[in-house]
Amino acid sequence: MKEMSNTWEERIAYLILVLPAVVIYYFVMAFPTVFSVILSLTGYRGGAVFGNPSMAFAGFKSYAAIFRDPYFYMALKNNFLIVVVSVFGQIPLGFILAYILSRGLIRGTDFFQTMIYLPNVISSVVIGILFNNFFLSSNSVIIEVQRIFNPNVTSSINENPMFPVLIVMLWMYTGMYVIIFLANLQKIDVAVIEATKIDGANEWQTLRYIIFPALSGIIVTSAILAISGSLKSFDLIYVMTQGGPAHRTSVLSLYMYEKAFRGAPNYPVANAISTVMVIISFILIGVTKAVEKRFAVGE
Repeated sequence: MKEMSNTWEERIAYLILVLPAVVIYYFVMAFPTVFSVILSLTGYRGGAVFGNPSMAFAGFKSYAAIFRDPYFYMALKNNFLIVVVSVFGQIPLGFILAYILSRGLIRGTDFFQTMIYLPNVISSVVIGILFNNFFLSSNSVIIEVQRIFNPNVTSSINENPMFPVLIVMLWMYTGMYVIIFLANLQKIDVAVIEATKIDGANEWQTLRYIIFPALSGIIVTSAILAISGSLKSFDLIYVMTQGGPAHRTSVLSLYMYEKAFRGAPNYPVANAISTVMVIISFILIGVTKAVEKRFAVGE
């Protein structure tokens, strides 16, 4: 009887401790998500101020509208480019730099570690303005350098305006993965690595059989972080290009912002876009987990 009383008291204690976090989660995360899906199925356009107070059910008209809009596919393509650069650019480059620093293959590791991570502590707005002047403005540094050799040059980047955005994102966020991998590389016992060297293993064999399996969970976690971060890219692109020229650098979050807050608001379409973004995120994360199981990473 006493054991049952203790168990009940433990459950009450757990409930008291967990309940505030659960309530906050439902009000901050779960409820807005569900409400966003509901709003995407209505005809609400901003209430009486905009002449349409109706919250009547409108079906999947908003989803049909975005799938007929060519700008949606342009934004989707740009988001996938950012995902590719993040997963196959930032993560491998971050691991390579972290491995070089952790193995002491160069001098001044503290200096390089600080310099690599520095872009992460600078405001995205500052970086966006800086690289806008470097790449995209009419008198950018790139164009001025080109004019030394060809005075008639007027523009070089506008032919592929996503290229400078991808370069900046690669430079800006790689440092985060360097720190993540560096912290976990330092957890690997040095004696194990030295033992493999004594047994005749080369650098690649040490990576393949010791380091990669030890970091398999971190690699998957980093991929999930990269995917989720890529799909919500907004501030840097907004400052650098505002989606221009002609929506060629627009992404889904910027496309959603334009539908919700520029001109007459179209909240159902904006919420439909956000729902599609969540679905795409779940699909990509599911693919990442499936690849992990398929190749038995870490076994």
